[in-house]
Amino acid sequence: MALQYNLSKVYEISENDNEFALQIASLFLEEVPFEIQEMKSAIELKDYAKTYASAHKIKPTLDLLGMDMAYEDVVFIMDWTQEKGKRKEIKEVFRRVKARIVAAADEIKKDFKL
Repeated sequence: MALQYNLSKVYEISENDNEFALQIASLFLEEVPFEIQEMKSAIELKDYAKTYASAHKIKPTLDLLGMDMAYEDVVFIMDWTQEKGKRKEIKEVFRRVKARIVAAADEIKKDFKL
């Protein structure tokens, strides 16, 4: 049973297609962890454009997988890039996003036997 993610939107748009759900799960595992590493580097360098690009890229996937808290944190990161805000605050938000993504990735691997 998924605790870190929710496939209800995936099943709703795919009319309960399990193969589509597997494709979305695989896409998450392939792209999101890479973008998280890109975002980490960009935040450390205060590269606001690159941080925004990585956050923007993963935002729809987080929404689709029902990862609401991670989604809200990513929106916060995107806002931070627009305001060129405080660095200390953004590091804690990033840590939360990364932890949620790692937990979801572990759960997806287990649930889908990937």
